[in-house]
Amino acid sequence: MTELPAIAVIADAHFHDLHSDYGCGYTSIDGKQLTLRSWQDTRRSSRVFNESGKALKAALSDIQQRGVRHVVLLGDYTDDGQIESTKRLTVLLNHYRSEYDMAFYAIPGNHDFYGPSGKHQSTRFINDHGSTLVTSDPEVAATESDTAVLTKNMYCEGSPAGLLPMADFGLFNHADYLHWETPFGKSDKPEARMYDAQSADGSAVHSLMDASYLVEPSEGVWLLMIDANVFEPRNGRTDPTRKSTFINSSDAGWNSVLRVKPFLLDWIKDVCTRAKATGKQLIAFSHYPAIDPIDHQTKCDARLFGQSEIVRRSPDALVANALIAAGLNLHFSGHMHVDNTTHYKRDGQTLTDIAVPSLVSFPACYKLIHPSSRSQGCRIDTIAIGAMPIDQTLIDYYRANSESADADAGIVDGPALNSKTYGEFLYNRVRTRVKHHYLIKEWPADIACEINKATAADLAYLLIMAQTSPSKSLTLGAMKELITPELVSDLDAAAALYELTHKDFEACSMIALIADWYCLRQAGPIARSYIKPKNQKLYACLSELTNTPKSKANSRHVEFLNLFIDVLKHSLSALGVSDQLAETHFTTFVPANN
Repeated sequence: MTELPAIAVIADAHFHDLHSDYGCGYTSIDGKQLTLRSWQDTRRSSRVFNESGKALKAALSDIQQRGVRHVVLLGDYTDDGQIESTKRLTVLLNHYRSEYDMAFYAIPGNHDFYGPSGKHQSTRFINDHGSTLVTSDPEVAATESDTAVLTKNMYCEGSPAGLLPMADFGLFNHADYLHWETPFGKSDKPEARMYDAQSADGSAVHSLMDASYLVEPSEGVWLLMIDANVFEPRNGRTDPTRKSTFINSSDAGWNSVLRVKPFLLDWIKDVCTRAKATGKQLIAFSHYPAIDPIDHQTKCDARLFGQSEIVRRSPDALVANALIAAGLNLHFSGHMHVDNTTHYKRDGQTLTDIAVPSLVSFPACYKLIHPSSRSQGCRIDTIAIGAMPIDQTLIDYYRANSESADADAGIVDGPALNSKTYGEFLYNRVRTRVKHHYLIKEWPADIACEINKATAADLAYLLIMAQTSPSKSLTLGAMKELITPELVSDLDAAAALYELTHKDFEACSMIALIADWYCLRQAGPIARSYIKPKNQKLYACLSELTNTPKSKANSRHVEFLNLFIDVLKHSLSALGVSDQLAETHFTTFVPANN
């Protein structure tokens, strides 16, 4: 049997070229003129901005050096769908295509286009004169009429206009493809790929383009590229040019596919049947997860934070049931910036969803698929780019750009701004996001305000006292005044089992502890090479302090923090498989269904 080619998968590259031209001027660094986002934007965002271009180039160069020709772009390939960002990306991809004969197969994500007509975008860039608002929206520009830059280059186009620049990268037919089709047939014309999207009550119907396609780039391999980026109309909204007409596709994903694009399930079933009959290795891709990428941790998230972003974006079990019924076996997804492999079984069949992490958030990896015959399944390598040196000029810029008025900036931002590699920078940046995003957006306000100055020792003492003094109302902020020699002795006794003392707990801030939990949730065993071994033992010790029954007479603080430690304990269980881990390479084998 002919050996099947390897396929690289890059998710959520969010490409921003530092040399982009938005007409707002540049920041001059070491003689270079760069279009930069601020450190304030970077430290609270789900992703980094200024590093994205270098990260994508590093991944593509690594793929090329491994001799891999085929590359899937799993959505959110642009920063925010801006005309300028899309144009710059196509220049980069065309360079690798012409120079190294690489072939790209893209599927759009929620950041790459918006609905049929597009949407305005507004961003602040830093230049030599300060911060400048750049927007495609005249109304927004008018709010800072003396300084704002109004430019079409910032606009995020709709479909098909926003997809046409990517025509050479799978979304439209190409002479080199052995086979290419859409759910509607062989034509790649946008007008042949339209469907009617209907609101829940049927009062609004809008004609939209579906970007799905099936391509055979090499003999024996079918790539099923599914456009799960659904713009579901809101009841009664009939103007397709308004952003508010459509439900946010970021939260919709596959749940909305079942409601609005059921024709995709019929097509997927037909493709699966034909692939089996003809002996093709079928691999499916979409931007959105088909199975909850952090599995049962999402239920913990709901208990902790209610309708958090993770909870809102999790697919219903109906999605996996529908795909299994269609005959699908293997699916790759992005969107959540998570590295994980999840399985869903029903009626003797298994659907495996490979969640591919982003290049611009921790842990910064891409996937490498090694297909084999259907009877053998395929091997999937996780390749990290974290060893890439960090751009020191950007770090110096961030230091100069940081808010001097923030008293905690040195403590929280310091680790990120002293990083030597890209992986360290992304890992340490999670601390800044805990302070500037998660604690503000997700955590209870009264607990969040105490976390900023608390240590793991404060938490440990609280957990111990909750067991020994169940009637006492306890808070993190009050623990320093309640510490007794007996309490210290109790902690030392528990810590000794892990070769620790209470001083180790005092040296670990609550910000660092919470950041490591978020890293574990995003990266699983890959996080082990970044989290200090001493802290791993410390977290394991903390998890044991909640083993005895909790009294409901304790404060809400105690109940919430006990629950958080229970969730942390579950996340730590992922480290159990880390003996298989090399820092830059992790392998998963996915068997085929019989």
